[in-house]
Amino acid sequence: MSRSGARRGRGAIGVALSALMLATLGACGALGGDDTSKASGGGDGALEKPKIKVALLPVVDLAPLRLAQEGGYFKAEGLEVEAVDAPSGQQSMTKMIGGEVDIAFSTYMPFFVAKSKGAADIRLVADSVSASPKSNAVVTVPNSTVKTINDLAGKKIAITDKNTASHLLTVSVMKDHGVDTSKVQWVPMALPNISAALGAGQVDAGYLPEPFLTQASKVVGATPVVDIATGATTDFPLAGFGALGSFVDKNPKTLAAFQRALAKAVRDSADRSKIEPMIVKYAKVDAETASLLTLPTFGATLDARRLQRVPDLLLQTGVISAKLDAAPMLAPQAG
Repeated sequence: MSRSGARRGRGAIGVALSALMLATLGACGALGGDDTSKASGGGDGALEKPKIKVALLPVVDLAPLRLAQEGGYFKAEGLEVEAVDAPSGQQSMTKMIGGEVDIAFSTYMPFFVAKSKGAADIRLVADSVSASPKSNAVVTVPNSTVKTINDLAGKKIAITDKNTASHLLTVSVMKDHGVDTSKVQWVPMALPNISAALGAGQVDAGYLPEPFLTQASKVVGATPVVDIATGATTDFPLAGFGALGSFVDKNPKTLAAFQRALAKAVRDSADRSKIEPMIVKYAKVDAETASLLTLPTFGATLDARRLQRVPDLLLQTGVISAKLDAAPMLAPQAG
């Protein structure tokens, strides 16, 4: 055979081998081998649990997670996230402890209280929000007798419930300003009802996060008495995601996929044009309010030293009776 003929022969063999390799890889993908391992990140193999349930609330804090759902971020990790509605963080955590969901969203305080009481082996799996300036405030209305923070002593203040973020952060800020909290009448009520209660004079002031803060300003002329993100509660960790230790231990790849998708969504949340539609759709506010409200500080990765501020505040306010270390409660964080 001539040299040119030999080269043509080797070329034909090379093409045939390449076609065979492509066909083989395609078959692997069809069987779920290569595509699944790629989706689960770094070729680590299929996720232990490719579909999980997460208890969620209709709040601004969850805009990044909603973006991860609708933007396909979870899907890109080989994960399907089913949202289960919960009326409060406490109920969200209760669903998780009862096995109804795998992961629960809540303010951090119920997680730490449950852990301190031995109610469950709570692990914190991802961050959500911290208090940013002007995103959480104690507010009043023009006809209220409350004009400054010093006027809050002995008044009726609306909160979501005792020993929640709304209650304890208000106590902390008042104490920062030397205001007596012992005779305050704390009035628990659902966040959507606080604005109307202020307008009707049923309470003198109320704790409101966004979007209720902006809505109350528009509807009843509510104005801030004090910004919660000041003093000892500046950049205070507000809310995050928790799971049972058994879920964390049995599903490391699933958990890492959840964390990676959420972290990407948090990074993309710097673009308000991506976040505002999620707020309109899931936090049930109009587009104008979504454009005006002050966003909290979104996060995804947990830091033990930062989170320690939560159980420390619970201890200072007498909600828990013994010091609780946050570090052992943190689940492994995806790189």
